[in-house]
Amino acid sequence: MKKISLALLLSVYQFFNAFGQMSHADSVAAYMKKDLSPDEVNFVSSYYNQDGNNSAVTGGIGTEKLVDFANVLDLTYLRTDKHSRLYNINLEMGIDHYTSASSDKIDPATISSASSHDTRFYPSVTVARKDTKGNTFGLGLSYSKEFDYVSYGVGASYTKASKDNNREFSVHLQTYFDQWTVIYPVELRPPGGGFSGHGGGRKDNVPNTYKPRDSYSSSFSYSWTINKRFQMMALMDLIYQTGLLATDYQRVYFSDNITERIENLPGKRFKLPLGLRANYFISDRVIMRFYYRYYMDDWGIRSHTASIEMPVKITPFMSVSPFYRYYQQTTADYFAPYGMNNISQTYYTSDYDLSKLSSHFFGAGMRFTPEKGVFNMKNFSSLEVRYGHYLRSTGLFSDILSLNMTFK
Repeated sequence: MKKISLALLLSVYQFFNAFGQMSHADSVAAYMKKDLSPDEVNFVSSYYNQDGNNSAVTGGIGTEKLVDFANVLDLTYLRTDKHSRLYNINLEMGIDHYTSASSDKIDPATISSASSHDTRFYPSVTVARKDTKGNTFGLGLSYSKEFDYVSYGVGASYTKASKDNNREFSVHLQTYFDQWTVIYPVELRPPGGGFSGHGGGRKDNVPNTYKPRDSYSSSFSYSWTINKRFQMMALMDLIYQTGLLATDYQRVYFSDNITERIENLPGKRFKLPLGLRANYFISDRVIMRFYYRYYMDDWGIRSHTASIEMPVKITPFMSVSPFYRYYQQTTADYFAPYGMNNISQTYYTSDYDLSKLSSHFFGAGMRFTPEKGVFNMKNFSSLEVRYGHYLRSTGLFSDILSLNMTFK
């Protein structure tokens, strides 16, 4: 089941290692072919809890209570071929389970419908090859499955590093092909209707009709090292979506105090995020990380995001990272609160994710990297715990606690 509230603030760690460039003479002298071998294993586990009173399922009012428990296992394998090209194979397996009080309101007549909880399964694989000239080519496949939703993804990437490794340009192309099972609120289903009014009765668990949604994105980044203390990165994404972009089980109530319909939104959407990152090394123990993003789309939303994080090394093997993020956005062209949409509108929604809002997200992380390994386990290289609290101007609030373990 698609989550009906703010997207989960899960910190799933994505990484590619950087490798120094060797001259041809050095590579010939030092070359030794390496078979495929595990290099790093990451396990991330997160617990997320939210509540609020603006559920889109019930037209912009009602509980937004949701609990999600997520786990991701990330494996990295390395291999060097006879041409000194490095292959990085990344395998990721994710599974999360959630319970949602608001989703259960799709059919309030049931004690606990199939919509009230779900488990998502999402594996992916990425293969990247880096040559001795600083070129990295990558290909990736992904899959995601929920109760009413399945997604297939394919991606390609290219990265070019400068000879001195002080500058790097990267482009990433990604496409997702999704299929949604149509689910209507129970009172808006035709007599005898299931998900879409074509049989299945009042039960939530008999799918009938599927609708597609495709997403295409291209991401560009350019990073450079200004000096020993200062690094920057510029980012730009171009995102285009087409298909079923509305959520058919979200109700909309109109200003005539009579009409009720399902959410209706355009079948196309273009998004343009622009970002800038900066890292400044104040000392060997303190780093300042800044991030700013401007976002716009053709649904009328404009937003600004600004964040700061300051990792501080308390000891050679322990660091603390307090962070803060501020976000604000304008309202989408098609949003109105409960009972405020005009019956003459073509498109309409009461989903507060598309309303005018601002939010604060703050917390801290603690990272341990003992010389002899965590708990004196040599291969257990690091342990990180992070906690964050989220507050939104609409009244939504949430907490997330995550644990990241790295083995090398």
